[in-house]
Amino acid sequence: MRLTNYTDYSLRVLIYLATVEPGRLSQIKEIADSYSISKNHLMKVTYQLGKLGYIETIRGRNGGIKLAKNPKEINIGEVVKQTEEDFLMVECFDEQNNSCKITSVCGLKHILNEALQAYLTVLSRYTLADIITSEKLIREVLS
Repeated sequence: MRLTNYTDYSLRVLIYLATVEPGRLSQIKEIADSYSISKNHLMKVTYQLGKLGYIETIRGRNGGIKLAKNPKEINIGEVVKQTEEDFLMVECFDEQNNSCKITSVCGLKHILNEALQAYLTVLSRYTLADIITSEKLIREVLS
């Protein structure tokens, strides 16, 4: 399974915000520059992360973004589930647009679904706090 860039960027924003000084507001441009990724993409990502309650956005001249929750309260599995568009690993996962002729006799869908559930279960065991245990190292790499 491969995560979309959107989910990857969502996780990177959360990691970045979790590793700055507590209470400090960060700018989208600063995060985009740190990771060498598109500011426009990050604007969409931060908008959704704000709607989901993971980050707080402050508008205005001295505005910026910061985590809205403690990193221990941000579950990685939940973030992935909320930022991925879908988990359609193969055509037969999409019941409305499935034209595979062997679906009724094929056992692959069930195996892949079991693997997907295991993948999400593992991700759900971790929080943002688990990811940022080496925050000093992360800050050095991004600087």
